[in-house]
Amino acid sequence: MTTARAGSPPPFEPLVATEESSNGVFAVVALAVFLATLDLFIVNIAVPAIQGAFHGSTVADVSWVLNGYAIVFAALLVPAGKLGDVIGRRRVFVLGLFAFGLGSGLCAAAPSLGFLVGARAVQAAGAAAVTPTSLGLLLPSLPPQRRAAAIGAWAAIGAVGAASGPPLGGLLTTELSWHWIFIVNVPLALIALLASPRILPEIRDPAKPPLPDGLGTIILIGAVALATLGLIKGTDWNWDARVVASFLAVALLTALLVWRSARHPAPVLELSIVRVPAFALASLSAALFFAAFGAMLLGQVYFLTDVWHYSALHAGVALTPGPVMAAIFARASGRLAARYGPGVVGALGALVFSVGAGLLWIILIGVEPDYAGELLPGMIVGGAGVGLALPSFTIAATRTLSPQRLATGIGAQTMFRQIGAAFGVAAFVGILGTPTTSDILTPFDNTRWSMIAAAAGAALALILIRRPAPAPVAPAAGDRLAPAAAHATPD
Repeated sequence: MTTARAGSPPPFEPLVATEESSNGVFAVVALAVFLATLDLFIVNIAVPAIQGAFHGSTVADVSWVLNGYAIVFAALLVPAGKLGDVIGRRRVFVLGLFAFGLGSGLCAAAPSLGFLVGARAVQAAGAAAVTPTSLGLLLPSLPPQRRAAAIGAWAAIGAVGAASGPPLGGLLTTELSWHWIFIVNVPLALIALLASPRILPEIRDPAKPPLPDGLGTIILIGAVALATLGLIKGTDWNWDARVVASFLAVALLTALLVWRSARHPAPVLELSIVRVPAFALASLSAALFFAAFGAMLLGQVYFLTDVWHYSALHAGVALTPGPVMAAIFARASGRLAARYGPGVVGALGALVFSVGAGLLWIILIGVEPDYAGELLPGMIVGGAGVGLALPSFTIAATRTLSPQRLATGIGAQTMFRQIGAAFGVAAFVGILGTPTTSDILTPFDNTRWSMIAAAAGAALALILIRRPAPAPVAPAAGDRLAPAAAHATPD
């Protein structure tokens, strides 16, 4: 087992001395980020096929394949980040890769929709462990002047996974079966799992902070799940007392979570971080933007397969230009944010997204397929907006964090993103309802208006971050997170 050496540098000093070693850390982290993003986009494109495989299931039923993942992912992000500070970020990262691979195998073998939703929860637990620790391992390996660009590259890798997801998911679903969208994760997770102990440094807090709040995590899962349930079932329940009871329970659980977070030494909701204006605005913006993004992604899959009658492969290829544009613009976004501030760049991205993936499609798209004239312009413009926006949320949030709170803060900011995505999917299902053949465009356009509103709100929240916050100052010696070794060695 590795041990901390005397005089080890703080985590915001490069822990890996050579460029070759730094590139190795990025490669392993990038593969994990690629996996997590690929899984999201592969699963979305296969949702109609999954619905068809489990006879009698509805759009609302199958939406839990997405939302069950998002809810567990969101609730475990902060505890996973805190656990990484306690027992080691590399250790939690490796455990996350193992859980993600295991969950993928269970999803592939799912005999029922309920089993699939449960297996997705296992996947989500793994992704939650990987996400906050990935940047928490990457940024300390780089000098300060390279970190903004590295965040942009980190986001760009995720965008590459997003670009690969639709065509790969469509190909696997059409030529083999939807089970293969999960099988493909297993060998990639195994490669990253084997490489991690040899390449990644171990970083932990030598002060041995308390373990994260397990009860608070359960409360958060309950609150988000009930809010999602109310949104999804609102139309079916005619917005009756059951919906009202769901939202009242959400309010009570949220108040309980805030109360407990104010008193627990390692809370799920870090109130001191949330009180920082730039962090709070970045997190609010991320939640709103991902609500719009989640609704857009599922909405276009169903529109292409149900209205234009595309196959899964055809739909996957048709959606690919958006993630490709996101990958291109995400790399530039990190550099632009370093120059002009993440608030300005991110707000611009959210507005561009709302024009492309919302307004253009409302104006152009009809019931008769016309890909080049109707769908493609929105994919290109909207994808560019996504690429500009995604790195900005992370950059705006991480600039407010001291080194010892990096992993926890990344987890908290990403938690709000996933909660927003879950609410976006739930709102899409609730607004769409059950469209009639005679008026099928109106319900889809209504979901797009909701996306525009959410993206505009995201832009407003980001533009209030008027200028970049100064980079955090290295903490005093007593506050440093101790790297287990300057160069990683297997435990």
